[in-house]
Amino acid sequence: MTTKHKSSATIIPIDQSVGKVLAHDITEIRPGQFKGAAFKKGHVVGEEDLAHLRRLGKEHLFVLHLEPGEVHEDEAALRLAGAMSGLGVVFDPAPSEGKIALKAAHRGLLKVNVESLLELNLVPHMCCSSRHNNILVEKGEIIASTRVIPLIIDEKPLNDATSVAAVDGGIFSVKNLSEPQTGLIITGNEVSTGLIVDKFAPIIKKKLQFFGCKLTDTLFFPDDEERIAEGIKTLLKKRARLIIVSGGMSVDPDDVSRMAIARAGARDVVYGTPVLPGAMFLYGRIGDIPILGLPACVLC
Repeated sequence: MTTKHKSSATIIPIDQSVGKVLAHDITEIRPGQFKGAAFKKGHVVGEEDLAHLRRLGKEHLFVLHLEPGEVHEDEAALRLAGAMSGLGVVFDPAPSEGKIALKAAHRGLLKVNVESLLELNLVPHMCCSSRHNNILVEKGEIIASTRVIPLIIDEKPLNDATSVAAVDGGIFSVKNLSEPQTGLIITGNEVSTGLIVDKFAPIIKKKLQFFGCKLTDTLFFPDDEERIAEGIKTLLKKRARLIIVSGGMSVDPDDVSRMAIARAGARDVVYGTPVLPGAMFLYGRIGDIPILGLPACVLC
């Protein structure tokens, strides 16, 4: 006896399945040994498979009969992945059980359209989870995974989901890092007088190298507002595209770096961030050149 399932799949008793083509992957889990597809979609069932299928608890199998307006989970997943993948995102064109992983095509900054991602997950039978917005990802790293939950889905909710996913060129993209030429100013009377050996420069240089930025100039100044401001202007004349000022970011009388940054002409200055360590971080701009004020926690 055969039974229709949602008018799209025929349920075949396992003893009638020899010679039939599987309509979906059949998963097997052996704790600590194996988790994956014991039988892949498209496999032709043989007599030798029946005992294995029964060990997996299978007494019936699906044979698909797609009606107009119905889509198989793998095709649906491909449509979803294509719609949500923006620049810098790639995916394997062979879904598994309706699931596809999206990966970074290159190293860069992951951008996620959070509003569109939420809207997509509110569409019935759709599922997508991802890494957080604005994090650094490496080439080949999985940034998101999507799937269609039912084996067969009506085309309308799928079209609704792909329309949401495709807005603004896709939900996910990976931006190239800018790797600007960088100038560094080390402040502090104790460093400029030689009372202590500077520890900022080698640590900052290492951090910049991690992001591909070339450190072209390193200047040392005492806690002197005017001299630090002139140093910033010197780096601008040398065509630095990113300027970092380290030290002097606290509230002691000798901490004048943030005033020097303002004196050099910085605008849109934001001083203080709601994180620890790093609460006294500063960001500003002179024209289109970012100015970063780094507190002592950078040494940690």
